[in-house]
Amino acid sequence: MDDADLRAANAQVLGVGEDGILLGIVALTQLDPHHGEIKSMHTVEAARGRGVGRRLLRHLIDLARAEGFRRLSLETGSAESFAAARTLYLSEGFVVTQPFAGYVNDPLSVYMTREI
Repeated sequence: MDDADLRAANAQVLGVGEDGILLGIVALTQLDPHHGEIKSMHTVEAARGRGVGRRLLRHLIDLARAEGFRRLSLETGSAESFAAARTLYLSEGFVVTQPFAGYVNDPLSVYMTREI
């Protein structure tokens, strides 16, 4: 998602950087008072494999919990290029689920959720 899409979704965007360089972002939107959606998560290629995504995800989970969310859901890609992201989400307690919040079954997408 680009900046305009994130603003239109009223997303909270968190970033992590090092030496003034942005390494990754994650965005959270509210679906209902207790359910949030991870709208976007991205780590720059040069920072992949360094734990940036995991730090962002854990921080986002803590933030969502502090804001009263009880569940987080997300949509990610089904292609091999998204395998690392799916592995990260699974390792952090997310499980594959059915489409949510207006999403529809799509062979290019994987839907995941986690109670927090």
